[in-house]
Amino acid sequence: MLQDKDRIFTNLYGTQDPGLEGAKARGAWHLTREMLAQGPDWLCNQVKESGLRGRGGAGFPTGLKWTFMPKSVGERPHYLVVNADESEPGTCKDREIMRHDPHLLIEGCMVASRAMRAHACYVYLRGEYIAEREALEKAVKEAYEAKLIGKDNVNGWDFDLYVHHGAGAYICGEETALLESLEGKKGQPRLKPPFPANAGLYGCPTTVNNVESIAVVPTILRRGASWFAGFGRPNNTGTKLFCISGHVNAPCNVEEEMSITFKDLIDIHCGGIRGGWDNLKAVIPGGSSVPMVPAEQIIDAHMDFDTLRDLQSGLGTAAVIVMDKSTDLIHAIARIAYFYKHESCGQCTPCREGTGWMWRVLEQMVKGEAHHADIDKLLDVSKQVEGHTICALGDAAAWPVQGLIRHFRHEIEDRITQYRAPRALVQGHTVAAE
Repeated sequence: MLQDKDRIFTNLYGTQDPGLEGAKARGAWHLTREMLAQGPDWLCNQVKESGLRGRGGAGFPTGLKWTFMPKSVGERPHYLVVNADESEPGTCKDREIMRHDPHLLIEGCMVASRAMRAHACYVYLRGEYIAEREALEKAVKEAYEAKLIGKDNVNGWDFDLYVHHGAGAYICGEETALLESLEGKKGQPRLKPPFPANAGLYGCPTTVNNVESIAVVPTILRRGASWFAGFGRPNNTGTKLFCISGHVNAPCNVEEEMSITFKDLIDIHCGGIRGGWDNLKAVIPGGSSVPMVPAEQIIDAHMDFDTLRDLQSGLGTAAVIVMDKSTDLIHAIARIAYFYKHESCGQCTPCREGTGWMWRVLEQMVKGEAHHADIDKLLDVSKQVEGHTICALGDAAAWPVQGLIRHFRHEIEDRITQYRAPRALVQGHTVAAE
């Protein structure tokens, strides 16, 4: 269990002043100039040594990602873009950073920009986040007025930060779709290559990072890479914000040590499962896009990238959705399927056609109106969508369906059998034989 002295987000619940003075009292903007003076190579190496992996879902090593940017700045300026388009159902961690600790994010943006030789950063905010935008814009104004950022600032690195408010499209959470939207175009993913590090925002070298990934960087540098690397298991280090919802006694957001077991996480911070641990049915461990894991596999599992990958799921954004035995899992996945069908940009045929088809078949399965053969057909279509699209939305739509069939196929079969049994008695043996 993480001790209070090791927490990075010490105002996660908004009990203290989110403004500049409050942030400074909690340690923000301390030794920033000294950190920047160490230069890009030192900054990148420190983040690499800390073992920080991207907190947006994919879990790619953050320091390594920074090194993909060109080592010299030519005619094209470098940009940092912060993905604050937190649209994954179940995920609500980044908004707490922007509301209650925005200066950690601003300072992190400046440090990360220095590491990548960028003088400008854009924060792309989810359309529905109004209070978060106001809090962040207020903090940015405070930082400019205190000469912490801007031209000729006290930290010795010219740096401008812009807050861009999106329109609330899930697809804009994808890196290149976000860049397209930021440029004023339709929010649709780009074909890759070229990757953003070569040709990103306005055709210039760009790195896109998650809010939490950036916000933790200054504290890592102040306390040392080895401090951060001391939490969690190898290759899964540091602290992590978990947002836990569903059938627990006390849903919450909490900063915890990476690799904490699921049971400890729920018992310590959420007061246990509603109705007791025997009532747990399944868990979606990382936001709606990752496959569910049944109770018997998740209870003692470590909440980190590698453990959950081995369970054929993923940590994702660490949005833990807990479902007890009262949950209609088929209906739950059908609702998730509807979301991805609705949010598909339609650029790729497998995604455009497949997401709608999967949702319609799942809706039939909710009622039991499908055939047993439809289960394998649904699984086959999900695999035709997975890995055959420009961006990861196709995967995000397919994986929940695959998780349902992998672990709870018997529930779908029972639902179909129950629906068809009385009709067989009325209509004759030919239906029963189907």
